[in-house]
Amino acid sequence: MSQIDPFLREVIRYAFDAIADNMALTLMRTSHSGIVRDSLDFSTALSDATGQTIAQGVCTPMHLGCFHDAVSKVIKDYEGKIYPEDVFIFNDPFVAAGQHLPDIYITTPIFHKGQVVAWATALAHHSDVGGIVAGSNALGAHEIYQEGLRLPIIKFLEKGVPNQALWDVIALNVRTPEKVIGDLQAQIASCKSCERELLDLLERYGADVVLKYANHLQDYAEELTRSEIRQIPNGIYYFTDHIDGLGENPEPVILKVKVTVEEETIIVDWEGSSEQVLGGINPSFPFTKSCAYAALRSVLSADIPNCEGFSRPISVRAPLGSILNPKFPAPCGARGITGYRMIDCLFGALSTAMPNSVTADTTGGSTLPTISGYVNGKAYVFCETFMGTWGGTSVHDGQEGVPHMGANQSNVSIEMIEQDYPIRINEYGFVPDSAGAGKFRGGLALVREYQALIDGTVLNVRSDKRDYPPHGLFGGKEGKPSKNILNPGSTDRLLPVLMTEVEMMKKGDVFRHTMAGGGGYGIPFDRDPERVLKDVIEEKVSLNAAKIEYGVVIIKSDRGTIVDKKATIDLRRSISTGI
Repeated sequence: MSQIDPFLREVIRYAFDAIADNMALTLMRTSHSGIVRDSLDFSTALSDATGQTIAQGVCTPMHLGCFHDAVSKVIKDYEGKIYPEDVFIFNDPFVAAGQHLPDIYITTPIFHKGQVVAWATALAHHSDVGGIVAGSNALGAHEIYQEGLRLPIIKFLEKGVPNQALWDVIALNVRTPEKVIGDLQAQIASCKSCERELLDLLERYGADVVLKYANHLQDYAEELTRSEIRQIPNGIYYFTDHIDGLGENPEPVILKVKVTVEEETIIVDWEGSSEQVLGGINPSFPFTKSCAYAALRSVLSADIPNCEGFSRPISVRAPLGSILNPKFPAPCGARGITGYRMIDCLFGALSTAMPNSVTADTTGGSTLPTISGYVNGKAYVFCETFMGTWGGTSVHDGQEGVPHMGANQSNVSIEMIEQDYPIRINEYGFVPDSAGAGKFRGGLALVREYQALIDGTVLNVRSDKRDYPPHGLFGGKEGKPSKNILNPGSTDRLLPVLMTEVEMMKKGDVFRHTMAGGGGYGIPFDRDPERVLKDVIEEKVSLNAAKIEYGVVIIKSDRGTIVDKKATIDLRRSISTGI
């Protein structure tokens, strides 16, 4: 430590971060599919020669804690057979430490003076990798073989020469080959960006210096993390959450967590959670670990480097054969919904220990509608990560129109959807009276309505939070539940939250998804009446809800719309006392 210059450490640390972020920018700018370019469903990372993550790019926190397992597996499997300009590709959860089949890894070694000094890795969610459902998020799959093309760790390029047979196999087995091949090329470009910029850094400061500081960052991150954990009260904290379940007759999926904080370590134990299911919501264990890291990283206040050292004081456990550590051949294609729920569940457990550091329950992560079909014999697959709303906190209302913290992704603009696909967006906005009431209310739900413009349109939806809407904290109320409706105002047919069978839509049919609203934080009658008035004026809360949920009487007078202070005091007193 005496040989470490703290100023140089920060310079090199942020250089690493800039390299990883520039990888992300390169991937976004050169990608072909909307799910990567517009939804930002991808991640990038720089790792050291052993596979330990040094820096992470922007985008998806739930991805990033998995990179060490994945890159380490490449190094182990190809020991003695790694050459300059090699490019490795893989996606399989069971043989390659992958996450789910649509998430394809591209990773490349970075050589300096004949030695591997680092690895560049870009992970992207691809628009399709085959399987029984377009988009390859088959909620009804019973085994991974039904979900698409499984790729072990294999060289996509060896010494810069493409493995053309593999490129051809991939192109033949996906519905959108131009987009998939284009995105794979964008991932390679991203890794090349990393190589170029890291070699520039090594040239500027010297390889020995840069690599020494990279190793030091791991220990520095570990010490900062241990210091932060020491600020959390020792104890055992529990929480139980649910996923609504699969198909027309859903059975709730239970997530039960025990968080043990002892001095400077944390154990996250998922014993008691449901067994793995015959449906594509089983996450691989590396993904389970990554979600725990993401949740815990978000509640620590220190500026901890985004490297592997952060995870050293954290142990994650889940019984083999459970939904959070499934056995082969469990399907994993739609495992993202379980990842969001793990983070939400951990927030529930941590609310006792750290009430000012967590939010009430969120809208549950992204809804994943997939709308697909054929135009002039050519397949199209529209898929987006439709994000929305957080719960209230101890100091402010829930945020609206934002991603879940587990996936820093984006809603696709209406114009981009309508330009690229035979789909019209009839409505996109906030839903009044959908937030859970509280001293600080939850965020409003979002609604999006999709209309099919051609016959033969196929709909598949991954959503949640209908039977188990977002919970409130410390007296806050639940947010309003989600809803999937086919042809609202006509047949008004209610669709499952997690569709195990696709829905065929004719030209003119409409799918309407309403998200769940965020949970409230604190007792609603403690809310400042002026905040309630502001919500009413902005049409977020109706007059009736202001009166019933918050005990606030709002009237129209010569001075405009105002709070009737005396009537509000009397109403709150009468409701509180039951008189």
